[in-house]
Amino acid sequence: MRINRLLLLLLLYSMSSCNSKNAADLIIVNATVYTLDEDFSKVESFVVTGEKIVATGTTEEILDHYSSENIIDANGKFVYPGFNDAHCHFNGYGQNLMQYADLRRTAGPEEIYKVLTAHHEKFNGEWLLGRSWDQNDWEVTEFPDKNRLDELFPDVLVYLVRVDGHAGWCNSKALELAEITAETKVAGGLVVVKNGRPTGILIDNAMGLVSRIIPAITREQQTLGLMEAQENCFAVGLTSVTDCGVDKNTILLMEEMQNKDELKMRINAMLNPTEENFSFFVKKGPQKSERLVVNTIKIYADGALGSRGALLINDYSDDAGNNGLQMEPQEFYDEICRLAYDNNFVVATHAIGDGGNRLMLDTYARYLEGKNDRRWRIEHAQIIHPDDFHKYAAYSIVPSIQATHCTSDMNWADDRLGEERLAGAYAYQTLLQQNGWLPNGTDFPVEHINPLYTFYASVFRTDHNGQPKGGWHIDEGLSREQALRSMTIWGARASFEENEKGSLESGKYADFVVLDTDLMEASPDEVLKAKVESTWVAGEKVFKTN
Repeated sequence: MRINRLLLLLLLYSMSSCNSKNAADLIIVNATVYTLDEDFSKVESFVVTGEKIVATGTTEEILDHYSSENIIDANGKFVYPGFNDAHCHFNGYGQNLMQYADLRRTAGPEEIYKVLTAHHEKFNGEWLLGRSWDQNDWEVTEFPDKNRLDELFPDVLVYLVRVDGHAGWCNSKALELAEITAETKVAGGLVVVKNGRPTGILIDNAMGLVSRIIPAITREQQTLGLMEAQENCFAVGLTSVTDCGVDKNTILLMEEMQNKDELKMRINAMLNPTEENFSFFVKKGPQKSERLVVNTIKIYADGALGSRGALLINDYSDDAGNNGLQMEPQEFYDEICRLAYDNNFVVATHAIGDGGNRLMLDTYARYLEGKNDRRWRIEHAQIIHPDDFHKYAAYSIVPSIQATHCTSDMNWADDRLGEERLAGAYAYQTLLQQNGWLPNGTDFPVEHINPLYTFYASVFRTDHNGQPKGGWHIDEGLSREQALRSMTIWGARASFEENEKGSLESGKYADFVVLDTDLMEASPDEVLKAKVESTWVAGEKVFKTN
């Protein structure tokens, strides 16, 4: 009956005079539209003129007042605001697509050696680069060493980045070129040594000894990488990303590509803490255009839990004498916070351990001095001491989470932390209650690019096989509405763009995604199998499924 009613409306619409109606560029009808407005209301139809939504309502209401040569019948499909990844590495992901062997989900070193051999035979080159190995997925969950790499690639420089980006695995040739020995010391980093010799594993800041001597990607490769990254993002429904830690030349390239209408992705570009970025961007104040926001400095308090570099208040449960790494001295954090505060910039700090979070919460507090609308952020906010949660609310500090980290880490987090500390780990519901909102992302390429996996992990807190039953510490999971808000309007709010995007309301950009699945009602398995039918930016279709 609904289809027949719609056909009748369209017939009457086509027969009637359109002179009295408002002309529009696009009308979506016969949909279930989750607007993500304050009331979480649903509508059937909306109208786009130019790049923005001008009206929402029932199909009958819209067709009674608006005309267009481009009416899309959604056939009952489900429409959401374009998904916003509030923490990822968009440019880095694009560069990986151009340069790196994909080592994700490898079962052990032997499988990695096979992938590397095939990659080297295909691309050759002076350097052999790889990304996303994780020893926690292996039968023997210990760091590998350089011995087999030396045997297989004696004349090639090998550098392999761990899945979290906080450890590197090198062969001897790379160590020698970087002049790394057993005596090499790095503040905020570690050269792992065994039997008096470097093993080939570099933790956190020590990675820079090798990464800085890798030849820079060419501008042509970077451009191609950004375009392929955009294509992949559109295919999973992403229309906005926050790129965490980029340099001046990359931002200018993104801006140039956006001005040419090649790069349609909306980007919140967080700055690396370099003098060049400070002088060119920060000291001029926040920059905001239709597709590009530059208003944040990204820094690191600590490393990652998987490589035992996250800064803990007390030692690791599985590594006595080690409580992780503080990446910079206190003076550095104070300098950045003062610079940001004076220039109305946001500070966004990677902080995973309870020690790293306490360090930055207390540092922020000295500058923010109570509730505010500065929207300074803690990225990851994975482990919080019970005494520190209230500081997020007291100083309006935004916890920026990536829910898939929870389900990736849950099988070994207890080993690192022990049961008592787990009570404050991946505590997304407790964090949400501090300010009433939080942004959510994937941290790709650390995790998979698909935002539906973020939704799944946020709500169900299981792996993709449904384990553990009932969800891991499910009381800290988000509701479906909270999860969807965290991926749309709250992500926009984190970058001061909630008035321009993040919900499907009149006056906002027509950035939306059409799915074949109702995320508010679907089973866990149905969420994982949901398909993106199409993705739209500013009323333009940028992806359509085959």
